[in-house]
Amino acid sequence: MLRALRNLLRLLTIVRTLARYGALGPLRAAVEGAGVAPTMLVAGRLLTTRRARRWSGDKWPEDKRPGERIAAAFGELGPAFIKLGQMLSTRSDLLGEAVAADLSTLQDRLPPFDPAVARATIEAELGALIDELFTGFDDRPVSAASIAQVHYATIAREDGETEEVAVKVLRPGIEQAFARDLDLLMWLAELVERTQPKLRRLRPVEVVRTFAETVRIEMDLRLEAAAAAELAQNFAGDPTYRVPAVDWRRTARRVMTQQRLTGIPMDDRAALVAAGFDIEAVLTRAAAIFFKQVFRDGYFHGDQHPGNMFVGPDGNIGAVDFGIMGRLDRKTRYYLADMLLGFLERDYRRVAQVHFDAGYVPPTQSLDHFAQAIRSIGEPIFGRPLNEISFARMLGHLFRIAEAFEMEAQPQLLLLQKNMLMAEGVSRQLDPSLNIWTLAQPLIERWMRENRGPEARILEAVEDALRAAGRLPDLLAAAERAAVAVADTGVKPHPTALRARDREIRRAVLPLWVAVGLLAALILLAL
Repeated sequence: MLRALRNLLRLLTIVRTLARYGALGPLRAAVEGAGVAPTMLVAGRLLTTRRARRWSGDKWPEDKRPGERIAAAFGELGPAFIKLGQMLSTRSDLLGEAVAADLSTLQDRLPPFDPAVARATIEAELGALIDELFTGFDDRPVSAASIAQVHYATIAREDGETEEVAVKVLRPGIEQAFARDLDLLMWLAELVERTQPKLRRLRPVEVVRTFAETVRIEMDLRLEAAAAAELAQNFAGDPTYRVPAVDWRRTARRVMTQQRLTGIPMDDRAALVAAGFDIEAVLTRAAAIFFKQVFRDGYFHGDQHPGNMFVGPDGNIGAVDFGIMGRLDRKTRYYLADMLLGFLERDYRRVAQVHFDAGYVPPTQSLDHFAQAIRSIGEPIFGRPLNEISFARMLGHLFRIAEAFEMEAQPQLLLLQKNMLMAEGVSRQLDPSLNIWTLAQPLIERWMRENRGPEARILEAVEDALRAAGRLPDLLAAAERAAVAVADTGVKPHPTALRARDREIRRAVLPLWVAVGLLAALILLAL
């Protein structure tokens, strides 16, 4: 009861703020379009009337776009809603492309907090005075976001030289502020799942959980440091991508210290040209890095906007801010590869089958109808110049069409699509005549051959068969124990249990024969 009352009071504050910016109307339209019951929109309807707008003091003129209004309101509502807006920018299937695009520009910037508080936090977390930890510490923050702000400092190295570092410090009280709004969002998500069966496929509770997990990682800077270390390990020996090294001695839950990166912002074409960089070479390098993260490693930087990426003096690319990371398992990477191949070959039935095989679309849906819907995405772009094709938008169209076929939301793919949009935006800003994905085409083609060609598919099937067959020794041991028990006690197992055991043994033995056949086929292909 107390939780419901607390969340209702917070909800009234949120509704009034949205009304002041004239943002309730656009949100209401999106929610109604998703099929939410009218009873959940009473407050929205009341507060979007002319009288209510006068009462709430609508701040923005009528000519502002809906997405701009929502972004401005979220910015005023504080850190949790800034992050929520950035997450919703990936959900063009819910809000439409225009609103999602406006939300993607929502800047994660807040006024800096007192540097004395930052110093006190650092000293409390690291158990030492600032002067003992750093040879120099700049009280002027270089950036201030919703969760943390960053200061530059210098440290003494073991060789006696000094090194420039960046020190990230959490905002005071940020954990409590997020906990309040996350509880509200979960309460609303649970309410939607209980009362709106049609919306369960959107998995609102799962979306909020994913959001909460992302926030949890961002508010424990040790986890962000670990993410940076993992990404750096994936690119060990590859000078084209630089991840700043973590100073673990000066890192704790609320403080993280890393090497300081310098360079030109990724989207500053004029500065890159003035510095003598070849724009196509920079974009080729960026495309290869993105491809390696997504397909080779299945672990990618989840917030690759231009403010987080720099071109260093040597032309290599550096990245910062590792609070949001995405993971794609092997099955999902293969799904993406097979879907891309299907589109390139105009084999829309294959694209549809990939979705069914992955379990994204329920088997109760029509494969033929889904293939026809996919054709409506592929045919309009076929034959167009590659620089005019946005693969990220194509993926977004696919998600929206799949809604009619009860395809469940895939948070990891939505984050990937958001980053693809960012990459395409930077590419077109630097050189509109280029398509960033075609620059990585040789890598893509080689990866396809190695992972989705006939030999790779046979090896994958062999691995699956051997994994299944690996259960055989345990099953035979269980059968032997059962036989001994029968001999000792005279009590026979129930016939149903015996049949189930026999079926399990047959399922384990069969893959051995399948593996032998597939290995023979692989040898023949190699001859």
